[in-house]
Amino acid sequence: GVGKRQESMAAGCSAIFILDLKGKILISRNYRGDVPMSSAQRFINHIMEEDDTNVKPVLEEDGVSYVYVKHENVYLLAVTNRNVNAAMVVLFLYRMVDVFKDYFGALEEESIRDNFVIVYELMDEMMDFGYPQATEPKILQLYITQEGEKLDRSNKQLPPELTNAVYYRNENIKYKKNEVFLDVIESVNLLVNTNGTLLRSEIVGTIKMKCQLSGMPDLRLGLNDRVQFDRAGHSTRGKAIEMEDVSFHQCVKLSRFESDRTISFVPPDGEFELMKYRLNTQIKPLIWIEAVIDKHKHSRVEYMIKARSQFKPRSVANKVEIIIPVPPDADTPKFKTSIGSVKYKPEIDAIVWNIKQFPGGKEFLMRAHFGLPSIHDDEEPDKKPPITVKFEIPYFTVSGIQVRYLKIIERSGYAALPWVRYLTTSGSYEVRV
Repeated sequence: GVGKRQESMAAGCSAIFILDLKGKILISRNYRGDVPMSSAQRFINHIMEEDDTNVKPVLEEDGVSYVYVKHENVYLLAVTNRNVNAAMVVLFLYRMVDVFKDYFGALEEESIRDNFVIVYELMDEMMDFGYPQATEPKILQLYITQEGEKLDRSNKQLPPELTNAVYYRNENIKYKKNEVFLDVIESVNLLVNTNGTLLRSEIVGTIKMKCQLSGMPDLRLGLNDRVQFDRAGHSTRGKAIEMEDVSFHQCVKLSRFESDRTISFVPPDGEFELMKYRLNTQIKPLIWIEAVIDKHKHSRVEYMIKARSQFKPRSVANKVEIIIPVPPDADTPKFKTSIGSVKYKPEIDAIVWNIKQFPGGKEFLMRAHFGLPSIHDDEEPDKKPPITVKFEIPYFTVSGIQVRYLKIIERSGYAALPWVRYLTTSGSYEVRV
């Protein structure tokens, strides 16, 4: 019983296929030979029969499991007749997408057809007997080159990184100037009801890094004391930032984080996403919108839109776009605004009010007037599309998260400069009217 259970936990894939949208196999690799290669056709039959909305990422038929992801105009499909961990396979397929994009600039039918030899080599190196192996593009590029030179095992050694704990980084990296760029980006998702109440408000945050560091540096990142990671029975004082759904890049030493909340890691070279988090919290809407819509029976409609910034005056929102839906038959637009520019975009049935710079603590007004030639009943209130707001606020985070320190330790003892930027952007930011 135990042996069987261990085997099922570690079970790998039988074969991987890359198919076009019509179901034609572009390339395939049979790792175990225990599933008929015709099984790809059965998968395509499933896909063609089902409505897009009903198709699940994992299908099962006659003891064969089909796990797939769709990217651009190709399907990446893994098949197995074992009790495999489906989440692991999905993650592996996404890693394949990342590797192919890294190698060919894009993953689509054409890039697969143009690079058959390299794709085969990569499929061989990324998976062995159905078990995921090397999936880090920078390490794969050390021995599978763009020219498609085959790795000669007899006289070439595998890069030591593949057998190291830090398999995603080459230790011979050298930079003249050692620098780290760190971006804290928070996206605000907000839905305000017609009566002004908040129906949904959350912050989705990411910490992105760009590392240009020599050797094998060890980094430690400290966030401000207000940041509290979701933890059962953890008491907080004052205004705490309760983070939920925190996920880290694979380089972060999770055992260290679990014991003392230190974010410690040896970074990959170049750009990567260090961590992601979410906060479900009552946010004071950064840009408050009030709309008065006056419809005159079958002749015209007037809009009065008031926009107010509810953040501190020292901050400025850039590239502000307020998109106000209008009836599809509206014509002869006239606009008046105290700031920015207004355009009627009939292709999206909306007017777009652009404000390049919107300082904190300010209020602006826009009026619009349209003719309504056709006769129709008033739209039901719940059918009216909401007003959408887009913006970017640099040097600012809604949560109050701050980078306290970033320590860079490397055995050669070089000095490195860390650069930190903060940015708040609109995610899905909607106001019902």
